Amino acid sequence: MAIQASIVTRDTDKIAEKSGNIYESIVIIGKRARQVAVNVKEELNAKLAEFASTVDNLEEIFENREQIEISKFYERLPKSTNVAIEEFLEDKVDFRYREEEENKLEL
Repeated sequence: MAIQASIVTRDTDKIAEKSGNIYESIVIIGKRARQVAVNVKEELNAKLAEFASTVDNLEEIFENREQIEISKFYERLPKSTNVAIEEFLEDKVDFRYREEEENKLEL
């Protein structure tokens, strides 16, 4: 999946047709974006936890190239909102209503 990292103009009609309402689509995309962001953050924290040290040696902290490369890799990843929009438009996001009378979305 090729996700664009830059700003892209989106067709709101295509986004709206998936759920029947642009606002519902935005809520779904927003919830999915939060899920993606949390997953990426947990993954990054797990990888960086390996480098956690009890020593407060600044030279050691600044010279850890592997830790810097991991951080740079995660900085270059596409934003979670872009991932969520692409997944939504490609029908990779399942959504359903909790109850019809509540009219709230649940992922």
